[in-house]
Amino acid sequence: MALSLYVDTARWRAHQKTVIDQFPGVIPVCKGNGYGFGHERLADEAARFGADMLAVGTTYEAARIKDWFGGDLLVLTPFRRGEEPVPLPDRVIRSVSSVDGVHALVGARVVIECMSSMKRHGVREEELQQLHAAIEDVRLEGFALHLPLDRPDGTDAVEEVIGWMDRLRAARLPLHTMFVSHLRAQEQARLQQQFPQTRFRARIGTRLWLGDHEATEYRGAVLDVTRVAKGDRFGYRQQKAASDGWLVVVAGGTSHGVGLEAPKAMHGVMPRAKGVARAGLATVNRNLSPFVWAGKQRWFAEPPHMQVSILFVPADAQEPRVGDELVAHLRHTTTQFDRLVER
Repeated sequence: MALSLYVDTARWRAHQKTVIDQFPGVIPVCKGNGYGFGHERLADEAARFGADMLAVGTTYEAARIKDWFGGDLLVLTPFRRGEEPVPLPDRVIRSVSSVDGVHALVGARVVIECMSSMKRHGVREEELQQLHAAIEDVRLEGFALHLPLDRPDGTDAVEEVIGWMDRLRAARLPLHTMFVSHLRAQEQARLQQQFPQTRFRARIGTRLWLGDHEATEYRGAVLDVTRVAKGDRFGYRQQKAASDGWLVVVAGGTSHGVGLEAPKAMHGVMPRAKGVARAGLATVNRNLSPFVWAGKQRWFAEPPHMQVSILFVPADAQEPRVGDELVAHLRHTTTQFDRLVER
């Protein structure tokens, strides 16, 4: 009885291939919880389709995954002086986003992040002349640009990359490899055509592993079902049942990430209205669970427990049975499954 991640492996891999074909030289990203699959599983997949480099989030992730992937490992979090040293093999490449960081990584393999319109990390245009001297002491793998997902101001991602290519060229910095994130395939193709001497390498995680929503599905197994009548008290807080129905104990609680949500960027009136409505219902202890039964998302009977959730299914719905599995709409990047089932 578990919260399970079902994977239609053939379909999942077919989707991976469409991405790989669109982005020659793609660098798969494997960070966080491994996009719900786990680091080891994604490292195996990357090796299977012949990736020569895998991007990870931190040095700790690189240390954990180095025995699972034999190619180069690119650490995405930029190096900072004073960070805890983690023993890593020479095939690990560090991202660096400051001139000072480059000076501190003498002899290391580095990718230098440029400050994009994300305005998160990166060297700035006015620092490029200082950078020119600093790179003599490192093994430069290329420059990188981490680009935004949305562009409400109508700016062009390709033009942003070209702008940086021009600045790097004017500073007489090498342009043999550009690492890019969040470009469309057509955009990368335009750049490759305009700069045939530069190799563009896309770092892709979400689109590669989670781009086909139908290839994966979470399901929680029903552990117990108890009939209740309107007014019956139940649970840790001894709340009253609002109507006749069933209390359904299903695998999947807070330790799996059930009931935990990352903040979302909302656009448009309808999504904002739904957000306000959900917040209002939460103030009266009405919270919609991610579990679906008989075609509907069901309400939590009370807040999810550590490893299980208790749902309320009204009497006018079909009675769940122990052993049934309920589909759960969960976010891959915040979910920990008990078992992975490949079909």
